[in-house]
Amino acid sequence: MKKNKVPMRRCIVSGEMMPKKELVRIVRTKEGIAQLDPTGRVNGRGAYITLEPKLVNKAWHNHIFEKQLGIEIPDSFYEELLAYVEHQKARKEIL
Repeated sequence: MKKNKVPMRRCIVSGEMMPKKELVRIVRTKEGIAQLDPTGRVNGRGAYITLEPKLVNKAWHNHIFEKQLGIEIPDSFYEELLAYVEHQKARKEIL
């Protein structure tokens, strides 16, 4: 029986290679706006982060997404990302 290949991506904060489903993608759209991409299919430049609130806080304080995507990102986006990551982590623990 043939095994399916699991797509791997690198978290830009921790530098770890992980399965794509365990990460969340942040996208810079053509308009120069950062947005969450839970599906992984939105057009634009993307960067991945692990579903860990402490890594989101580290990215926020060190402005890692701004450096990676080359745009200015407001604090409200990081708050939204942190809430999303906390929700997904809690959801994963239940299942």
